[in-house]
Amino acid sequence: MPRRPCRGTVHGLKGQTICFTGRVLVDGAWTVRADCAKRAGQRGAILKTDFSRKVTLVVYGDLASKVVTDDRRAYSSTLVDAEAERSQGRHVCVVDADGFSKLLKGRPAPCLELRKARAGRVRPVAAVTTDGRILGAPLRVRRRGRSLSGDLTLDLSRLDKATTAHEATVGALIAYLSRQGIEACTYAPGAPQFDAGWSLGEEVFVAEVKSLTGAREDQQIRLGIGQVLDYTHQLRTAYPGTVIHPILVLERPPSATRWTALAGSAGLRLTWAPGFSGIQSAS
Repeated sequence: MPRRPCRGTVHGLKGQTICFTGRVLVDGAWTVRADCAKRAGQRGAILKTDFSRKVTLVVYGDLASKVVTDDRRAYSSTLVDAEAERSQGRHVCVVDADGFSKLLKGRPAPCLELRKARAGRVRPVAAVTTDGRILGAPLRVRRRGRSLSGDLTLDLSRLDKATTAHEATVGALIAYLSRQGIEACTYAPGAPQFDAGWSLGEEVFVAEVKSLTGAREDQQIRLGIGQVLDYTHQLRTAYPGTVIHPILVLERPPSATRWTALAGSAGLRLTWAPGFSGIQSAS
């Protein structure tokens, strides 16, 4: 029976039949295949010196020191064979040195895609990861719409203030993350419609932004908590191999300090403009 695709994530070494294309840079140190195999074996993997139909995981190591005899071997016959197996419906996982290092620590690693190039070459590239399916385009501040005149002017004016405060908070969050070298994104098609999302390494952060202007503070916070927990539950169910952090972002500090403790007990982090304290420590 052919193995099912890994859906973009290799969750562990246990039960994997593994082979290497060369020595591997494990946590900054070059490690020969024999030592890599020994360490993988301690995690329940089975070593194969050469590729065969039993192999379920290929670790893409150093090829630069190998003698290149033709275009096919320039990208390793192992990768060519792995790609051929995939094209026939048997998925073979491929990870790089960083992914192998994660697996040795018991952490999940992204499975690389294999793409054909000229002269029969096959090269590993980053797959469409879980982050790509959760996070969409870069986040932008929306323009505020016009309100209607008439009997509802007062209510719509308050709504406009809330909308302005919401977008101002979104803009401040975008700027804060940018200063940390992090790009804020919108949700990807098909993902829950959270207000902002970003990633740090393999971990994903989803945020709901709530203004407190022109609205009952307790209602806004309760609504935000419910929304972001719902989004997080949906995403964790869809992508069980991804660490997802829920964050509720407020326009300003809440009047009652109890909200921070309540949020923590619910498994989410509460932060607010302009300092957005604690976002970086949520991981």
